[in-house]
Amino acid sequence: MTRFVDPNPDGEGETEALDPALRPVRLDDYVGQDRIKDNLRVYIRAALQRGEALDHVLLSGPPGLGKTSMAHILAEELGVELRMASGPTLERGGDLAAILNGLGPREVLFIDEIHRMNRAVEEILYPAMEDFQIDLILGQGPGAQSVRLPLQRFTLVGATTRSGLLTAPLRARFGIHCALDFYTPAELKKILLRSAERLALDIEDAAADELAGRCRGTPRIANRLLRRIRDFAQVETGGRIDVALTRRALERLEVDARGLDAMDRRILEVIALKFDGGPVGLSNLSAAIGEETDTIEEVYEPFLIREGLLQRTPQGRVVTSGGWKVVGVEPPPAKGGLFR
Repeated sequence: MTRFVDPNPDGEGETEALDPALRPVRLDDYVGQDRIKDNLRVYIRAALQRGEALDHVLLSGPPGLGKTSMAHILAEELGVELRMASGPTLERGGDLAAILNGLGPREVLFIDEIHRMNRAVEEILYPAMEDFQIDLILGQGPGAQSVRLPLQRFTLVGATTRSGLLTAPLRARFGIHCALDFYTPAELKKILLRSAERLALDIEDAAADELAGRCRGTPRIANRLLRRIRDFAQVETGGRIDVALTRRALERLEVDARGLDAMDRRILEVIALKFDGGPVGLSNLSAAIGEETDTIEEVYEPFLIREGLLQRTPQGRVVTSGGWKVVGVEPPPAKGGLFR
């Protein structure tokens, strides 16, 4: 099932392809995350004045908020190359060692989904991040030798959607921690208007407002929906994106005024109608809707919980009063005559 409001449809972190025309190039182009940007400007300027590599940077937050874009911007602001890798693909220590050995002075290495990196590979990062050297084992058996290989001073930028899964030793080696937050509708509107300009789209201001309110606080979703609405506009209105066209297109994409899609509503309806509002265990919910437990927990639930429509309790998932309103029925009376 295609979900246009899924911030991470392929399960591959922040590395989903983004139209280069839509990616911000400098910090001044990056909309939102103002506190983080202000601090990074200071850190970058200080590093450039000293002629040193920027301290290692950890970018955390839900998918789709712009962690990869921020990594590109850091390299651009520092005037160096960006090398990219993904945690799950670094299966052997030699893979990471080869990448590290190939880095030039002050270059930026971006590792997406760093929390999914193999622990044996992760241990190679410790001396690389701290002392800018790696230990290699040459040969096998009794004749094997340990060789210490010096590295150029570099900046590691790690991105994670689940910072709690990072090991303490790895987290401690990042000098700069940046926790990205969801965007406001006003910020998303700025992103949409900028993207529309770069795509040469004719969009009404009110249409941008309408779309910004349905993007779940996530720029990646905003740009994806904008591209799909562009298709409807090209076919139905000669390219003009107005409020009526925007609402019509989003209705056909099954995205409602709150940003909920068909699967969001199905989850709430199943818990409310089949399980009397809960609590229901994750495995039972998984069987009822035909989705993997990890997908429910990592993809669907965070937005429902953030919107106050669903709660996680020790006994299981429970629909809130707001969730019952989405379902469109009255909640059953709880024990003691009280409503949920």
